[in-house]
Amino acid sequence: MAKAEVSWKRVTEDGEKLQVYAQRVSRDWRFFTRGKRFDQWQPTEEPPLEDWLLLLDAVQRMVTRRRLTPDDEERLRRRIRERFPEAKF
Repeated sequence: MAKAEVSWKRVTEDGEKLQVYAQRVSRDWRFFTRGKRFDQWQPTEEPPLEDWLLLLDAVQRMVTRRRLTPDDEERLRRRIRERFPEAKF
């Protein structure tokens, strides 16, 4: 994985397991999902708030380990606030 790549697993409301992958491109984050290991990664146009919060958690850990800067975390927080103004985090 590159410096600004994060992945995790989650379960949808339907009970389907998904692998989620987020990649930072310039100052933006792109999300991808797949069902199983050998499936192709599919771009996710509108990731849910849950994925954004999991990404924020991972970015906070990367800042602590000095893999990303605190500015990266703040930019991500602003991005989440823009997309989900009603979210409390």
